[in-house]
Amino acid sequence: MTNTESNTLANQHPLQGAGGAVIRYAIKEDCPRLMELVHELALYEKAPEEVTVSLEHFEDAGFGANPVWKAFVAEVDGVVVGFALYYIRYSTWKGSRMYLEDLIVTEAMRGKKIGKLLFDRLFQEVKERGFSGMVWQVLDWNQPAINFYNKYGANIEAGWLNASLSREQLLNF
Repeated sequence: MTNTESNTLANQHPLQGAGGAVIRYAIKEDCPRLMELVHELALYEKAPEEVTVSLEHFEDAGFGANPVWKAFVAEVDGVVVGFALYYIRYSTWKGSRMYLEDLIVTEAMRGKKIGKLLFDRLFQEVKERGFSGMVWQVLDWNQPAINFYNKYGANIEAGWLNASLSREQLLNF
């Protein structure tokens, strides 16, 4: 989907729901607010120093020549109060799947069913695009999130450990 198509969809087909929230595709102009919410999430997850992406890189990764992520935003009275950011991953066992990178609703708006609206919109996207499913991670201590996902009957797996290498580590090889 091109930026123009995304902007057109965002403006022509918003979904309205709980608390007057409108769910729509994110547009480039949303990025500064999305980054504020990313920082809020990092504080909640006790890792504010881990956010190192610049606004410029974030914008380019979503709306540049080769976008790698898409997002839905929840807007109330013209203010973005939450978002769900995803990308497509490929599983050799399952095929194309949606990977939910972040689902966040600002603290003041939690409990108003906005997270449910975003999650439900993701389900719709999975179905529309013919993906084989949706995957994500949740911290083992984040009981409110675990409870939310359990309402959907999510499989929360044990036994998988996250592994990563930073850019700096990779440059050392």
